[in-house]
Formats: sequence, structure tokens, C-alpha cells
Amino acid sequence: MEYEGKIYRPWPEASSFLIQTTYGCSHNKCTFCDMFREKKFGIRKVEDIYQDIEEARRMYSHIESFFLIDGNVMAIKTDLILKVLQKIKATFPECNKISLYSQYNDFRRKSVEDLKLLKEAGLTMAYVGLESGDRQILEEVKKSMTPEQAIEGAEKAKEAGIKVLASFVFGLGGRDRSKEHIEETTKLLNILKPEEIAPMALAVQPGTELEEQVKSGKFVQATRLQMLEEEKYLLENMDFDTFYWGDHGNNVVSLKGDFRKYKKQFLGMVENAIKNPDINKESVHETFSW
Repeated sequence: MEYEGKIYRPWPEASSFLIQTTYGCSHNKCTFCDMFREKKFGIRKVEDIYQDIEEARRMYSHIESFFLIDGNVMAIKTDLILKVLQKIKATFPECNKISLYSQYNDFRRKSVEDLKLLKEAGLTMAYVGLESGDRQILEEVKKSMTPEQAIEGAEKAKEAGIKVLASFVFGLGGRDRSKEHIEETTKLLNILKPEEIAPMALAVQPGTELEEQVKSGKFVQATRLQMLEEEKYLLENMDFDTFYWGDHGNNVVSLKGDFRKYKKQFLGMVENAIKNPDINKESVHETFSW
């Protein structure tokens, strides 16, 4: 297999086979992210991608799930993504799940017809970084996306039948904008209605612009209590069916399961954590880098 640089995949894709389709991220400007800082965005040659798929077939007798890396693979031309999907399905007829990273703007820039072609070719899930629903925070972290653009992209994905897992970050508003962050994020999620969500606690990554803002005092990190209160508000006010991947290693409380089914249980766990004085002693929630 040919992999370049640091490789990332979502934790729900731990059992998926990784096929490198692009290098880096086409945006690569978010202040909090260092995943692809050392890479310039590029597209692999299709023959090299095919070679990796064929090599995977020689190595493994059975693979049901694939994940296309690096960053937002959805940003590249539809024809190339189609070729990769078709090659995987032809080589691995047992495959029933192919996923990739995307941005809501990537969906927005494609036609519904193109997205339907991708769905028909085998694309089942896209992992999308929403980060926040608050317009000001999206601008401050240099996401280059508005809430309206997220809505437009989500509508196209839904019409095409592509499932979306939307991730967002507890504490991204810092200590001063925690309330606005979670209220606007919950409001936007209730419009987007992603099939799955993955809330993660903010981890300040070494070498990022956000780390410099923390050091200078421009960004004051949210407290552990604020992060718990954000999650409590989210659980109380979400009004759609979704799968809740709240078990990232950085989260204060680990929650995972069908939201409607476990909402009451999730709320109880978060409320108990809020009442626990041991959890709230630290002014800032300690996290680890990715």
C-alpha cells in the first residue's frame, strides 16, 4: 500500500480498509486543525489507486468496508471518485460500505445528479466537519463556510441518499462564547438532521494557530463544566433521530448509541458528571492531541 505522510480516519472506521485517493485537505486553513499541515492538496493517479485496490484483494480474502483518505475526497471531480468506487465494488463484490471525508461545501458544489451517481456506485457515508453552527465562530476558526452553505450542502446529500456523520467540537467557542456556540450548533443540527453525529471535546493541537491564540490569551479555553453544560444543552434540545458517537477519547463523558433510545440515559450520565465535584476541579479540560 502507498500511504503518504500522517494518515487519519474517523474512529468509527477502525475496521475499514484505507485507500489513499487524495493527499491532504483542499481547505487546510482551520485554526484548530493540524491534520494535514505538512501536505499540499493533491490527487493520486487513478492507476496507482487501482494498484492499491488490487493489492488489497491479494492480501485479504474478504473486506466489507472501505474508507477513502486523505482529507475531503469529495472535493475532487465526480468522475474520478466514480472510478474508485466502481473499482472497489468490482474487486470486492462483498463490500457493503464505502465512506470518505467531505465538507458541506463539497456537497454544495456538486449537482444532486452527480451525488446520486456516487451513491449508486457504492458511496454510503460521508464524514463532515461542521465544527459549530455559530456564524462568528465559523469565521474565527477560518472554516470558510456559513450556516446557510451547510444547509444547502446537507440538502443535496439527503436528496442523493448519502448518509452524513457530522462532527462538531465542544468548547470551540472558548470560555466567552460557549453559550452561543452550543445554542447555534444545536439549532443548525436540528435543520441539517445528519444521520449520525460525533461531538468531540476541543483538543488544542501543537503548532496550530489556535495554540498561539491560547498562549497569547486571545482564546481562553472552556472549562470542563462548560463542556458538560454544552453537551447537556445539546441532548435536551436536539429533536431528530440520529446515532450519537459521543465516545471520542477526549470527551468528558463517553456516550454512544441511538439518540432517541438512550437520550434519557445520556442526560443522566452528563448530569451526574456535572454534579461530581471531582470532575469540575480542573479549570480547563485536559485532552490529548490527535
